[in-house]
Amino acid sequence: MKAYLVRRLLLMIPTFLGITVITFMVVQLAPGSPVFLKLHHAEMAAGSLSEEVIEATKKLYGLDKPIHQRYVIWLRQMVTFDFGNSYKDHRPVTARILESLPITIQLNLISLFLIYLFSVPLGIFSATHQYSVGDRISTLGLFILYSLPNFWVAMLLMFFLGGGAFLDWFPVYGVSAVGADDWPWYEWLADRLWHMVLPVFCLTYSSLAMMSRYARAGMIETIRQDYIRTARAYGFSERIVVYKYALRNSLIPIITLLGALLPSMIGGSVIIESIFSIPGMGRLSFEAILARDYPMIMGILSFSAVLTLIGLAVSDILYAMVDPRIKLR
Repeated sequence: MKAYLVRRLLLMIPTFLGITVITFMVVQLAPGSPVFLKLHHAEMAAGSLSEEVIEATKKLYGLDKPIHQRYVIWLRQMVTFDFGNSYKDHRPVTARILESLPITIQLNLISLFLIYLFSVPLGIFSATHQYSVGDRISTLGLFILYSLPNFWVAMLLMFFLGGGAFLDWFPVYGVSAVGADDWPWYEWLADRLWHMVLPVFCLTYSSLAMMSRYARAGMIETIRQDYIRTARAYGFSERIVVYKYALRNSLIPIITLLGALLPSMIGGSVIIESIFSIPGMGRLSFEAILARDYPMIMGILSFSAVLTLIGLAVSDILYAMVDPRIKLR
């Protein structure tokens, strides 16, 4: 196990470098320039700008150098966890990310917990009661949930439950009430959870429907294996057969998806965070792309790349934990 972990950690280094090279090239070569955006915000028409002003602005942001030199400079800074300053407000990128990251992690941790809490039991029930009335009803309901766009559901929830034309049960702006930082911790926590009800629901229902289908398919495939028939032939109860012998091996498809779930904690949800005015990573990413804020974009994508690689490594380790037939060599 130790040798495997060491090899995986060493393999992450060239993989991460390859990801950053491709990402840096795509970001830098994308249409639009932060120089002209900055000068435009200064209420100067692009056609009237002199070459001296444009070149001075490029030099100010370090865009006057060849792209390979810019990557080397960025990589040297990144090694020391210095992602530079944002083009938008000239604040350190790391500080901006650390401000938005806790909010996105809170939302996604609650969402992931609810997804696994409900999807696995639903998948097991559907697989063990295949083609029953309960299976058909749950399948229909989950497919309906999966097909509903989250931005449309968010707008409906705000209209019907957020003080629109009907009920005013849940707040629809931000993650805390004004002045909540001065409240006792239990009141602050209750207010934070109450603000997260609608955003968390919008982040959860679609993935829950998808994950339950994967859990169902994995369980159906597992309970048809020969060793499950053998366990039943020994006289074990159906509960023991399902939860002791079949469940662990049926989790392989769900564990596979774990590698993609960790980066989502960094990426956040651009649409949901924008609709509910949540200052998380999704909203920060969207604003950085619109402003062509290269340092901010690279900082966020670097965090996402690291989490993706960690998620894949954790998935491989969990394979061996849930299925003894898989060995890490």
